[in-house]
Amino acid sequence: MSHHLFILSPSDTPVYSLTHHSTKPVATAPSPLAANLPTWSTSAFAGTLTALSGASGATQHTSSGPVRIGGGQDRHVIQMIANASLDVIEDIMRKENAMYLRSVDKFNEWTVSAFVTPGNVKFILLHEGKNDDGIRAFFMEVWEAFVKTQLNPFYSGQGVIRSSVFDGRVRTSAKKHL
Repeated sequence: MSHHLFILSPSDTPVYSLTHHSTKPVATAPSPLAANLPTWSTSAFAGTLTALSGASGATQHTSSGPVRIGGGQDRHVIQMIANASLDVIEDIMRKENAMYLRSVDKFNEWTVSAFVTPGNVKFILLHEGKNDDGIRAFFMEVWEAFVKTQLNPFYSGQGVIRSSVFDGRVRTSAKKHL
């Protein structure tokens, strides 16, 4: 199971991103789009649907043999899902006065959870399983590391976070909670 974290500045520019592959088992249901595609289909549309469904290891059978689909497209699909959820996050922020917004959106098997800081920095996590307590604890630890990074006099406020200490803390927290 994989998790994708995006931290966006108040102007929605990417500040940090992380892909974490968890070793914890989770029951996954087959993707509805990928399940409806015939295995013999060779059309480009079938490949697009398979890639958009989030099936990263899908194989398309052609006359020249099996071809893997989705390898390079997965990162773009994940970014598209995260960006598409920004409007939903903004709507929920207007209605609720909470920092942890839980599950705000869903695209096939991907669930989007969000956390918004008082400074309007958005933490977006795409995940496949349900783990509300773990995700909340993960967001709190990432926020703590983010605040410590912001307090660093050598960090330029809105720039991309390139700190190996910050990255290590986020990865450790992901291993612990996700």
